[in-house]
Amino acid sequence: MIYLDNSATTQPYPAVLDSFMKVSTGFWGNPSSLHGFGGKAEQLLAKAREQAASILQVNPAEIIFTSGGSESNNLAIKGAALQYQSRGKHIITSSIEHPSVLNPTEQLKDLGYEITYLPVDEDGRVEVKHVKEAMRDDTILVSIMHINNEIGSIQPIEEIGKLLKQYPKTLFHVDGVQGFSKVDLSLVDAHVDLYSLSGHKIHGLKGTGLLYKRDGVKLSPLIAGGNQESGFRSGTESVAGAVSLAKAMRLVTEESKSSLRKMKELQGYAMNRLAAIEGLVMNTPDEGAAPHIINFSIPGLKSEAFVHTLEDEEIYVSTTSACSSKKKSMSHTLLQMGKGEKIAGSSIRISLHFGLEKTDIDKAIAAVDKAIQMLSEVNKR
Repeated sequence: MIYLDNSATTQPYPAVLDSFMKVSTGFWGNPSSLHGFGGKAEQLLAKAREQAASILQVNPAEIIFTSGGSESNNLAIKGAALQYQSRGKHIITSSIEHPSVLNPTEQLKDLGYEITYLPVDEDGRVEVKHVKEAMRDDTILVSIMHINNEIGSIQPIEEIGKLLKQYPKTLFHVDGVQGFSKVDLSLVDAHVDLYSLSGHKIHGLKGTGLLYKRDGVKLSPLIAGGNQESGFRSGTESVAGAVSLAKAMRLVTEESKSSLRKMKELQGYAMNRLAAIEGLVMNTPDEGAAPHIINFSIPGLKSEAFVHTLEDEEIYVSTTSACSSKKKSMSHTLLQMGKGEKIAGSSIRISLHFGLEKTDIDKAIAAVDKAIQMLSEVNKR
């Protein structure tokens, strides 16, 4: 099996699974309990928070553990919108955000908020000048993803953060789900106020994630209850989940240091070989893209049929983002890039992991070429 759908989810590290099991079986007390057994669980939770904060180079009190990227994005956007509505009801985001950003902003429209959806260029990138042009006195939040989950374009987060430093009443949220461990980003230097991260995208477990909330930023909680997570996310914490997330963050950061260059080289090698296939259109930009995502289209072929044809060879890829792929919809990102319906409706995403070898890429490219030829022959009949 050659698994090339790592932007959808990743295989958990064995050590991550071990940490979850050890905590679940040995320290399953409620961290809010007064007794010593609960106290041990609380200590583990605090240690996980410290470890996650250290990796992000922020303070432990700025970490809110969540169930994953979608919850983190919703908490950041809705929490900030409700908390700061007295300042204004204008929010800026891009037209190619993940559904967990686009859908919450659409929901806020029903509460009287105005949303500006910024366009992107032909490489799927937001221009800083468009952010500046969209800014208003009542703008309370700007939310821009670090890495586009479909084509891998890197957004100018540092430049946007520098701009927004001039607007102290406007918060800056970054969806970092696809960026963490793949593209460096200093949250402090980029003046990021809110940052979302998901465990299962970095060889952690599904149902784990966090939201970085800069000290001083207030949020209206989505889940009210027992005031866990400093009151921002009530509900008994998953200590095992938090510990496993911190473990995954540490391990993937270490692996990134030793293997990121190799991943970049494999991406370039794969893109060059794919570009040589007749009729294939490359959508991922040559420059300014994350090292783990490759997106291409085969106009005239159905992407769903292509995915299943590769699956017969035990090679796993995807069409649009994982949250949209089963709907058989066109790529929203490619449409916003002006690619047209033929290209947007036939896109394929390959997403790499650190353990891949060149032989894996060779086998995958050969299977892609074979699948294109086979499906093209079927279409001619």
